[in-house]
Amino acid sequence: MTNQKSEPRNPNPATPIIVVGGGLAGSEAAWQIARRGLAVTLVEMRPQKTTPAHTTGYLAELVCSNSLGSNLPDRAPGLLKNELRRLGSMVLQAAEAAAVPAGGALAVDRTVFAQTVTGRIAAEPLITLKRMEVTGIPPGPAVIATGPLTASALAGAIADLSGSGNLYFYDALAPIVAADSIDMTIAFRASRYQRGEIAEGDYINCPFTKEEYDEFVAALLDAEKIELKKFEADDMRQNFFEMCLPVEEMARRGHRALAFGPMRPVGLTDPRTGRWPYAVIQLRQDNLAASLYNLVGFQTNLRQGEQKRVFRMIPGLQKAEFLRYGMMHRNTYINAPALLEPTMQWRARPDLFFAGQIVGVEGYAGNIGAGLLAGVNIARQVKGEPLLTLPKTTMLGALAHYISRATPTNFQPMKANFGILPPLAEKVRNKRARHQACVDRALADLEAALS
Repeated sequence: MTNQKSEPRNPNPATPIIVVGGGLAGSEAAWQIARRGLAVTLVEMRPQKTTPAHTTGYLAELVCSNSLGSNLPDRAPGLLKNELRRLGSMVLQAAEAAAVPAGGALAVDRTVFAQTVTGRIAAEPLITLKRMEVTGIPPGPAVIATGPLTASALAGAIADLSGSGNLYFYDALAPIVAADSIDMTIAFRASRYQRGEIAEGDYINCPFTKEEYDEFVAALLDAEKIELKKFEADDMRQNFFEMCLPVEEMARRGHRALAFGPMRPVGLTDPRTGRWPYAVIQLRQDNLAASLYNLVGFQTNLRQGEQKRVFRMIPGLQKAEFLRYGMMHRNTYINAPALLEPTMQWRARPDLFFAGQIVGVEGYAGNIGAGLLAGVNIARQVKGEPLLTLPKTTMLGALAHYISRATPTNFQPMKANFGILPPLAEKVRNKRARHQACVDRALADLEAALS
């Protein structure tokens, strides 16, 4: 499981494994199946049928942030990525090949990344890519990895299969602006506390005075949002995922909520004043050419005209050219604790596996990991081999156990974090030392599990 060499292959297996969905999880699952010598049919409905958030027909298209989270080895997302490297993740390799500067995070050029994944899938002889919509649960061995934007017909079939319907929450996208439209006489380059690979910092920062912040928040609260139907609005208020709240919703929680959230200024010194600003909005590079920048943490459901009006109040963005406006979309996921094993296997049907965000794993790296587990295990199931259950002490194992063992009546999606790992055998008071001890334990336990 540690390299990309194939096992002996049977080019014409009796029943090709079906993977439905060509996102991060589905692409990874298909790759892992093929790496184990089994034929797989990867079915993706785009571009024949698109979604409200996608714009291309590429596999693994990122529709929210272009960041896969922290790459630092002592952070939870960094640990998860190191586990994925050890497990031989193709999609993570593609992300690293498409990386753009982002301080301690792994961010990618969306187009290069999606093209790389699509190219690798197309070049694999054991993977057949079909472009069509799947409206029901496939017979025979299959992986469902359709993600948060599952089409209504298949979502209905999944609801029927589960017998308990779907859970769902709402997610939102951040705007993207043209780099050459940013006023760099006001904005400045810096990473927090100057972390990053280049001296001037990987982020562009737009600093606010208190007066500018007050005016911005007032305009944000007064701005017109896209109207939702009553049932959508009621449901949206109950089902926002906390890590992806629209910025206008965060602002309603208190006047300084943004200053303590995505606009926190800590570790960023404005070169014009020599001090931290009152608040700041960070822009992160979105492509390798550094011509696109996204507003970090500024997911929104404002109308497009209002986005242009309000976000041009941001210092440095008075003449910003918006190349993508923010938007909100519905995310669908299953009640995984009532339905799945930590192997991603459907309890009531051994030849069916689920993967990705639809199982309640949040974050791009988590989606990749769920796809990897599903791909590895369905291949093992078809070959009559024992399924792989990762130790709870690993980050991917902890996520898999969380989604399959949480309380079904109170299930919420989960990102990689140290809080889901079991306690250390010995108490460590220092937070950084405790996290490092968890990292060391995870990697050692993963190595032992794979040996």
